[in-house]
Amino acid sequence: MRVLLVGAGGVGTAATRIAARREFLTHMVVADYDLSRAEAAVAALKEHGDRFSALRLDATDENAVRAALTEHRCDVLFNATDPRFVMPLFNAALAAGAHYLDMAMSLSVPHPSRPFEECGVKLGDRQFELADRWVESERLALVGMGVESGLSDVFARYAADELFDEIEEIGVRDGANLTVEGYDFAPSFSIWTTIEECLNPPVVYEKERGWFTTTPFSEPEVFDFPEGIGPVECVNVEHEEVLLIPRWVDARRVTFKYGLGDDFIARLKTLHELGLDSTTKVTVPGEHGPVKVSPRDVVAACLPDPATLGDRMTGKTCAGTWVKGTKDGKPREVYLYHVVDNQWTMREYGSQAVVWQTAMNPVIALELLAAGAWSGKGVLGPEALPPRPFLDLLTEYGAPWDLREQG
Repeated sequence: MRVLLVGAGGVGTAATRIAARREFLTHMVVADYDLSRAEAAVAALKEHGDRFSALRLDATDENAVRAALTEHRCDVLFNATDPRFVMPLFNAALAAGAHYLDMAMSLSVPHPSRPFEECGVKLGDRQFELADRWVESERLALVGMGVESGLSDVFARYAADELFDEIEEIGVRDGANLTVEGYDFAPSFSIWTTIEECLNPPVVYEKERGWFTTTPFSEPEVFDFPEGIGPVECVNVEHEEVLLIPRWVDARRVTFKYGLGDDFIARLKTLHELGLDSTTKVTVPGEHGPVKVSPRDVVAACLPDPATLGDRMTGKTCAGTWVKGTKDGKPREVYLYHVVDNQWTMREYGSQAVVWQTAMNPVIALELLAAGAWSGKGVLGPEALPPRPFLDLLTEYGAPWDLREQG
């Protein structure tokens, strides 16, 4: 398989280190707007021969992306950028006749008058609007294939196929006990994406009502995470699983809750109150005259790059899917989960835990596509495909998943 990876940030670079150890990959072109980042990712893999090459590429330039896919004879475009760049990359892959894979879907737009009650444009709507064109092209756009969404969706499908007869609720629950030495505030993932997820109206799905929204950080609950992480308060956050799972898995309710903590929530609220979460550019003085900048981009530039925090980070992160329903006429409640220790990922791959855990899942998906164990056409989420091959390969990658009976 020949892959065009767009985005050589923390997750993209971690993906190259994981893919380098797998034989399915014939060649990966590592592309980024900042050529030095792509070149650094490739240079770190020189012992793997010429299977990796670097390229400067602007993710907003559909023609350039399409040309790169064609020139390098790539079978699939692997999007490792933030959600702003989903649609130009998605469209470029379709135009080039390549398959497509991303970890976050096209951006939402809140309802203009009732943002905390009704959905406006939902996550992924713009991609699903083009589903027929992907079917006609006989190509697959596999969307939301990271860890959450991604592995969490695979867990949901596995639970529906093998663990339950009827499902009352599927709730993705994410928590960690990670700390970063020397920083009072150092998010372990892209602050741009974190702001987008956490300050947008969260989406909830109920079978009788469909998709609807609530206020940010609503419905707090304490969830006890496994392997020493312990109880963490989780709140509703906008996330792809709620938009994906109900399309292929029958459940009465679907939610996503993230363990943020009071301090993190307070900082996000302050950014919002000050307008620093905005992506609308404002004019500020510059060395050579006025320049326009996005407040959110400034916030991101002022914070440490999450990919560089691994040496200062300790603890574990947990991604998982809680499912409640019945099996053989009896109530059942389980939590399917995947825990990663930062010390292990740094020792084995040189990548911090959160970006490594995110990067591993799309690489597994690519291997399944290369082997034919996963296949399809159109715009599909992970839960549209058989879960067993994925979970078996996850264990083979040396990062096994687990299941805990609740109650």
